[in-house]
Amino acid sequence: MERVVRDEAEMEALGESLAAAAAAAGTVFALVGGLGAGKTRLAKGLARGAGYPGEVTSPTFALVHEYRGGRLPLFHFDLYRLKSADELLAIGWDEFLDEPGILIVEWADLFPELLPPDTRWLRFEVLADGGRRVSA
Repeated sequence: MERVVRDEAEMEALGESLAAAAAAAGTVFALVGGLGAGKTRLAKGLARGAGYPGEVTSPTFALVHEYRGGRLPLFHFDLYRLKSADELLAIGWDEFLDEPGILIVEWADLFPELLPPDTRWLRFEVLADGGRRVSA
């Protein structure tokens, strides 16, 4: 899959369609791209596609946000501030992998060895015209 999106609404719509089409309990979405590339916008769409009706925000400082109330629980991680895999394990990473929900992991490329083999990797690129390229 490769898709060019032109604005935030298109990014959220892409996330919504990914969640509606493929997300089941145990799905892990690994989001990779620089600051401002659209990872959190896609996460908002993934949450909406999974039926979560509330606000979705970046978990940069909290490290993980839990969203319940949709058809599946969502666990939204931001690994940007972590310095080691041990820090991720210390916040209960293994337990989250056992949850019957969807994991959304921003900056997943920092600790790829901790992600399951069937993780859905999505890479984000900022284009010269301001659009974003999302590829799997």
